Amino acid sequence: MHPFSALLAGAALALSFAAQAQEATIRKALAERIPQLEKIDEVRASPMPGLYEVRVGTDLFYSDAKGNYLIQGELIDTQARRNLTEDRIHQLTAVDFAALPIKDAIPIVRGNGKRKLAVFADPNCGYCKRFERDLQGVDNVTAYLFLYPILSPDSAEKSRNIWCAKDRAAAWQDQMLRDKPAPAASCDTSALQRNLAFGRKYKITGTPTLIFANGARVPGAIGVAELEKRLAEPSATTR
Repeated sequence: MHPFSALLAGAALALSFAAQAQEATIRKALAERIPQLEKIDEVRASPMPGLYEVRVGTDLFYSDAKGNYLIQGELIDTQARRNLTEDRIHQLTAVDFAALPIKDAIPIVRGNGKRKLAVFADPNCGYCKRFERDLQGVDNVTAYLFLYPILSPDSAEKSRNIWCAKDRAAAWQDQMLRDKPAPAASCDTSALQRNLAFGRKYKITGTPTLIFANGARVPGAIGVAELEKRLAEPSATTR
């Protein structure tokens, strides 16, 4: 091996050992002092020098190099004007479109239905109603609607009646476009519980939440122009 190459390899190995030692120090200190952080999944350097990201599942904390201080909050890059914590959580909670439990969704097809997106929505959500109205202006799309009743007990009742309707897509659109609730009905609603569990796992905390075929995730309603732009992006997966 060339002496310079050997030197580089040695430096890389030394840095690796130093990083492992740093991680071990932080893990040990936090586990001893904060029992809830006994099972840390990952410790890594954050973009801010001297600050380390501590990950437990999809929950993020920040620590100094010795684990003496712990921050629970958001890290903002003021130059780039980006919420780095939010970006990281989106990365950790990314949803593979092909892995979505489509059997628990209501497919709403317009035109040839070739373009795909998933929508997590609550029947009492005003922004969901606005998005549903905008969606009427988009053709050749299949929207997989996941009923996601998180706003009120009434949301759960309306979702149940929609899910148990003979024509689920029509019942959803009656509710969202015409303020016409579905008649009371009962059936197996375990799909709604699975939707809620899925949302908790992937930290879907607001409605609507949109997931596109290329894996892009958008929290909140978007207009027709932005929707068309997103749908035109290359898909990571197809169904």
